[in-house]
Order: sequence, then structure tokens, then C-alpha cells
Amino acid sequence: MPLIKTLSQALRMDKERFKVPKSVQQAIPIQRIWPDGIFQQGTKFSKTYRFTDINYYIASKDNKTEMFLDYSELLNSLDSGISAQITINNRRINKEEFEKSILLPMKEDGLDHYREEYNEMLLSKITGTNNSIYQERYLTVSVHKRSIDDARTYFARIGTDIVTHLAKLSSTAEGLDAESRLQIFRDFFKGDVPQAFPFDLKQFAKKGTSFKDWMCPDSMEFERDHFKIGD
Repeated sequence: MPLIKTLSQALRMDKERFKVPKSVQQAIPIQRIWPDGIFQQGTKFSKTYRFTDINYYIASKDNKTEMFLDYSELLNSLDSGISAQITINNRRINKEEFEKSILLPMKEDGLDHYREEYNEMLLSKITGTNNSIYQERYLTVSVHKRSIDDARTYFARIGTDIVTHLAKLSSTAEGLDAESRLQIFRDFFKGDVPQAFPFDLKQFAKKGTSFKDWMCPDSMEFERDHFKIGD
């Protein structure tokens, strides 16, 4: 199928009729989620992958050429008609909370020196202040599929390709589950509000509560070129 025709079909499928949201929950374009991190909006399914930094600027000229070719292979591995979005999230975190939730605890099993190296690498990504900026990188792939089964099969294949190609760029990638993806939204919409409890998909489903209630801000105001969250 010609690329232009495929692109035009994808753009036509992406043109959904706009509906004025009646609540903050409706303003967030997610209809359904699954534990493995696949989200649905209409006929479009999406999956997010977190990846580590790619040291392109400090690479030699030959390495830059090789990295460019590897990156081109990554783009070519994505099917025509899909959309891919890279997000750089500068997240403000509390250093003490970061250390408690992210750093690996020592176990005195002969492998602690590896854990120390890993922890030092994580700590090097934030500044020495109590409230620091931690930069995270995400690749979100969206595709139109007829069912969750079709979407899951697609992401199983494309996820392996993404991890493999990013590994060639000396970057580690992993697919995010539903709780990890929702945590990103929650940090964005309610980052200044202390988190009372972590998101538990099973508990929310058991109580019949919407996942959006956990991450939505109190209010959202939309202007022509920006929107305002909360007070």
C-alpha cells in the first residue's frame, strides 16, 4: 500500500469528533485500561515505554553515524499508520522519597556492590537539593486495532523491536504497566498534592471506582493556547 494512502487513512482515523467535556474526568482522553499498560481511546490503543538517556553528543563521529543508522532502523521497525511520541518529563521529586522508593536495598548476599553502582547511577541523575529534578524519557506508540487481543499481539512484537533497537543505542527500555503509566499522569496533574496511597487497579475495580478519580485535578480551565490545572 502506498505510504501516502496509509498516512491519509491514519490521519482520517485520528480525526475524532470533538465533544465538550462535562467533567475533569472526561477531559482526559482514556476510556479503558488494562493491567499490562495498554490504554484505549476509541479504536486507538497505546503503550508507553520508558528508556534511559542516549549519549549522542559525546559520541565520536563514527559512533554518531552508527547511532543515527540504529535510530533509523528503530523508526523503520514501526509500522506505517501508527503514531509515536517521545516525551521528556522533568519531574520534581523529593530526594528522601526518591531514595526510599527507587534505590535498591542492600541484602548482604555478595551482590551489594552491583546494587551500590546502580544506586549511584540513579542518584547521579538528580541534584543534591532536597527537591530535585529527575528527567525521564518515554516513547508512546499508538495504533488503531479492532480489539484488545489484536493490540496486545501488536505491542508484544513491536515492544521487542523497541527494546532491541534502543539497546543498540546503549539505552535500556521497558514497557510500563497500567499503574506506572497512571502514576505519570498523577504526578503531572496533582504533583503538588501529597499522595495518600498508591494506585491499585484490582482495588479500584473491586470498588467500582474510576481510575481517573485517583489522578484527576480538582479543576481544568482551557484557553486558546494553554490550559490551567487546579487553583
